[in-house]
Amino acid sequence: MQTILGATGQIAVELARELRRGYTGDLRLVSRNPRKVNATDTLAAADLLDARQAAEAVKDSRIVYFTAGLPPDTALWEAQFPVMLKNALEASRAAGAAFVYFDNTYMYPQDARLLTEDAPFEPVGRKGRVRAAMASQVLQEMARGDIPVLIGRAPEFYGPGKTQSITNTLVIDAIKAGRKPRVPVRDDTRRTLIWTPDASRALALLGNTPDAFGQTWHLPCDDDRLTYRQFVALAAEVFGSDSTYKVLRKWVLMAAGLASRQVRELRELLPRYAQDNLFDSTAFKRRFAEFEVTTYRQGLERICSEAGRGTA
Repeated sequence: MQTILGATGQIAVELARELRRGYTGDLRLVSRNPRKVNATDTLAAADLLDARQAAEAVKDSRIVYFTAGLPPDTALWEAQFPVMLKNALEASRAAGAAFVYFDNTYMYPQDARLLTEDAPFEPVGRKGRVRAAMASQVLQEMARGDIPVLIGRAPEFYGPGKTQSITNTLVIDAIKAGRKPRVPVRDDTRRTLIWTPDASRALALLGNTPDAFGQTWHLPCDDDRLTYRQFVALAAEVFGSDSTYKVLRKWVLMAAGLASRQVRELRELLPRYAQDNLFDSTAFKRRFAEFEVTTYRQGLERICSEAGRGTA
């Protein structure tokens, strides 16, 4: 039995597809309101804030994937994320299950240095401090050694379907809707984006590779690292649309945060858009040389194809 905790998000849905396709037909999907991804999935409704429910959700599991998410609400992150993770880790330990933690880069320095798995935790804001504390908690469990543990870390997403990211919202969704794309802060800094199905494929591969446990892995990304200027131009070429766009300067976004809570919750991420974002996944690519990383052109062509079919 392989179990996905937080099974309704984009990464979890793709992960469920990949696990069923390549690794197991015995798959349990856990969330407050779980939905089947594959016909053979087992569903378990559970609130990870409740230790008893978390323990029941992972019972008899061989591998547990923590992909739970929360809305971008700082107070909610501070109150709930650490409890959810603690309960999931304790439940996995009690079940003797391996633990795969899907992580982001909020805790990393928001500057132009090359970010490898050894990069220090230097969070800028409150959400970053939450994610740093959570990653540290997983690393402590890894060092404890009672169960196999690994971390799979990804930078900002872009992807098909209803992928939720700044790049999807401001650039891709705008182009699909015939609107002018908007770019946060600067258009000349290099971005590292991960194609969401690649992140899920990589997570499934890591979880089913015994010697991958006991370390942190940066999930594989296209090393081309386009600037937003280049990304918009490529997207416009693929979609056959106008390549003009608008840059949302930092002061505009800061001012917008006064009126919009959603924008306000994202302000701590703005420094990363003023610098090159160089997320390095060399270690994964060396270990799994056969893994085919989706290029930006391939990803955008898939999104365009799905939009043409009315499924994106």
